[in-house]
Amino acid sequence: MAKIDFSINEEARNRSVQRARERNIILPTLAQQRNPASVPGKIKEELANIGLWDIHPRNLFRITWKNEPKDFGGKFGGVNYVELPSSLTGVKARIIVLVGKWFPTGAHKVGAAYGCLVPRLVTGQFDPTVHKAVWPSTGNYCRGGAYDSKLLACESIAILPEEMSQERFDWLKNVATQVIATPGSESNVKEIFDKCWELRQSGEPLVIFNQFDEFGNYLWHYSVTGHAMEEILKAEMNPNSNFAGFCATTGSAGTIGVGDYLKQLFPTSKVVASEALQCPTLLNNGFGAHRIEGIGDKHVPWIHNVKNTDMVTAIDDNSVVKIVRLFNEPEGKQYLAKKGVPEQIIQNLHLFGHSGIANMLTAIKFAKYYELTEDDIVLAVLTDSVELYDSRIVEYREQFGEFTSHDAAEAYASALMGESTDNLVELTYQDQKRVHNLKYYTWVEQQGKTYNEIMDQWYDKDYWTGFQSQLEEIDEYISEFNDRVGLLKKYN
Repeated sequence: MAKIDFSINEEARNRSVQRARERNIILPTLAQQRNPASVPGKIKEELANIGLWDIHPRNLFRITWKNEPKDFGGKFGGVNYVELPSSLTGVKARIIVLVGKWFPTGAHKVGAAYGCLVPRLVTGQFDPTVHKAVWPSTGNYCRGGAYDSKLLACESIAILPEEMSQERFDWLKNVATQVIATPGSESNVKEIFDKCWELRQSGEPLVIFNQFDEFGNYLWHYSVTGHAMEEILKAEMNPNSNFAGFCATTGSAGTIGVGDYLKQLFPTSKVVASEALQCPTLLNNGFGAHRIEGIGDKHVPWIHNVKNTDMVTAIDDNSVVKIVRLFNEPEGKQYLAKKGVPEQIIQNLHLFGHSGIANMLTAIKFAKYYELTEDDIVLAVLTDSVELYDSRIVEYREQFGEFTSHDAAEAYASALMGESTDNLVELTYQDQKRVHNLKYYTWVEQQGKTYNEIMDQWYDKDYWTGFQSQLEEIDEYISEFNDRVGLLKKYN
């Protein structure tokens, strides 16, 4: 049975405890991130005077889907989500999206970073007094990792492609110790991995937190995001409702791990993996470059449970660019109002980043393919918001000209209402195996995984549940770490 290694380095753990004590750090458990109502009242009182993006240790407790949607002093409430009307989606199915904007750093990837860091920190495998923390990413994950590292006063190295949005680089310059821009765009993940090997060979003391193969990423989403989706379904389902499925761009495959949790609750539901049409790796063993930032391509992440994936779709990045403009340009908003999109929805369209739009389009394709009705619910995620892409809006104006009412009509008709079931495949057993086998070229040939490991992922029925069984153990280690730090006493 596969599991995260919890081997203890006692000396390093003692130094980490001391660093946490010096930096006033208390680590939230995953249970508290699932249900922040269980967070001590005095910690909530402190949060009333802390901004959402402030680099403050108490903001670790804001790594949750349940933050009050405000920039400063927010409390906790229900899960942040929006149901999209048919006037926006063109389908009868109820498409509901979780909102990632209200995490520290403005993206849910700070949760994945925490999930990768914590098991190493509380066991002493990562020593913030000695190691540099390396965060390979296509954008938001390295921001979350640099944020966590800053809290621990340890050196961090953020790695991301040079063509990612300027907002990401501007923020990282003030938070990460070092920012490395690798060649290429969103699709150039191998170049990120190559840089990691170069750093390993430097001999420097460092720990690489690779979201694409760290099961802490998978488990954070399985646990925290999974429970958030379960709560939405409990609130929104009626006796006639059917939960049809969950749709997500693959990215690092952390978020799509939610599908494993949801299928355990709703065995007939589907998991839909999506990618860019310009880089159809899962769909067609293809490659390329595209403009849907944050979804990393040209490989299958190690932590993607392909055997539990029912469908693969590809989204045209031209559609995403058109919708980004439709949702954010004045003429686009005016046109949506004319088409009957409710004003409250129009006011919230800033919650959609590029990958969130791709997730919405994936849900639309899924709903059209299965001819879903108003009794069917489809879930998706808005990983970040347009706040991280404002510079792209300016670039699009320079490249394509001003966005007119004619552009709005064309974008609405073609990119939204015109989304089709092209570039989609229902995965048979052999299709799933084909996609899984692509892992070999990245992970066994290039990244040091073994033949036995990749075979276990496919044939060992307990492989994925082995990791899932460790959730309580992770929280036990976190609680023990906090007890050693000793700060939590005054809050209880």
